[in-house]
Amino acid sequence: ESNNSLIVGRNQRAEASRPTMAFLFGPRCEVGIQFDKAEKRKKVEVPKTSSTKEFLYLFHGKENVKGKVVVRPKSRIEHKGIKISLLGVIEMVYDTGTPFEFVTVDVDLSPPGVLETDTEFPFDFVKVNKKYESYMGINVQCRYFLRFDIEVKNSLANVRKELGFWVHNYQVVPEINSGIKMEVGIEDCLHIEFEYNRSKYHLKDVVIGKIFFLLVRIKIKHMELSLIKRETTGRGPSQFNENETVIKYEIMDGAPVKGECVPVRLFLCGFDLTPTYRSVQKKFSVKYYLNLVLVDEEQRRYFKQQEITLWRKK
Repeated sequence: ESNNSLIVGRNQRAEASRPTMAFLFGPRCEVGIQFDKAEKRKKVEVPKTSSTKEFLYLFHGKENVKGKVVVRPKSRIEHKGIKISLLGVIEMVYDTGTPFEFVTVDVDLSPPGVLETDTEFPFDFVKVNKKYESYMGINVQCRYFLRFDIEVKNSLANVRKELGFWVHNYQVVPEINSGIKMEVGIEDCLHIEFEYNRSKYHLKDVVIGKIFFLLVRIKIKHMELSLIKRETTGRGPSQFNENETVIKYEIMDGAPVKGECVPVRLFLCGFDLTPTYRSVQKKFSVKYYLNLVLVDEEQRRYFKQQEITLWRKK
């Protein structure tokens, strides 16, 4: 890349906003938004479309968002004011209406006046609470971006530029993190007991456990363990659930016998995981489940799901 500080995210072309006939005026200026010390800031690869990806600069929690906007007018611009905004929005794929804004912070950069020469406008958003992580899901996305606006005087075509960025939030180590132990089965046919060492795991953790066969009167062919990601959007009759198998391993091949113990070791590192999100602004949730599946010789499947909590470790 020739200029790391000018990476542009979703919907980030410098362009006029689009009232009727605005296209007749063409672009009045070139606009570039640059983050402070961008060359030292980590970037995250995120999907842009179904077939393309982009790189967005990464910020954490209450970290300040600081930088400058460079404006290069192509002609004299009389304006009613210049501002930049930091926004956090939730957008539903199936809802084409206005995105839900949960963070909106505006900073005025210039009072009404005239732009004739190249001008830099520094900005600094201090201690803005970016309490939700950025998320790109199947039916919903939670994203953050900067929006720069010049309200042009006596014109239908204002100037707007947007630049997206990505947010991660580190979480504290859970104070209570007890193990999981359950007995499940089919009466007089199958009785198993499974244990997992914890109920909460960080994103690079290892799930360790064991499965005990207390009663086996079914011809088991194999057993597999998977991690299911469940994205829930909406509420009531308009609620949607999307299940995605993130990890899947065969942990046993062949028929077990009574008293047998099968160890479990599931590595989470290296997979595209997010923390668990619970009712974000009552718009969406993301939960994870360990799914234990036994398959018999007649291809019948017996399964048991157990929710676990994922969190981001610093």
